[in-house]
Amino acid sequence: MTSREKVLNLVKYIGLTLLISGSVMFLFGFIGSGFGILTPIGLGMIVGAVFIFLIGVFFVATEEMIDNTHKGIQLKSMNTKKGAQ
Repeated sequence: MTSREKVLNLVKYIGLTLLISGSVMFLFGFIGSGFGILTPIGLGMIVGAVFIFLIGVFFVATEEMIDNTHKGIQLKSMNTKKGAQ
């Protein structure tokens, strides 16, 4: 397994764990418990999970594009007239 696949799997599992726990906290705080503070914490965890996942996917895609890009520009020599610099 390559390092990109490892990073993608790690980001996927961390994001999924945060998303599920944030959803549970949000629903528990929103639906009728006496703990109103759990609602914004749950929302923050959900948004954080989405950001972590998107940033991880962006890093993996960027690394893939860098590895697959041919580096450098080949220059052609120009034919110049005598006396021109």
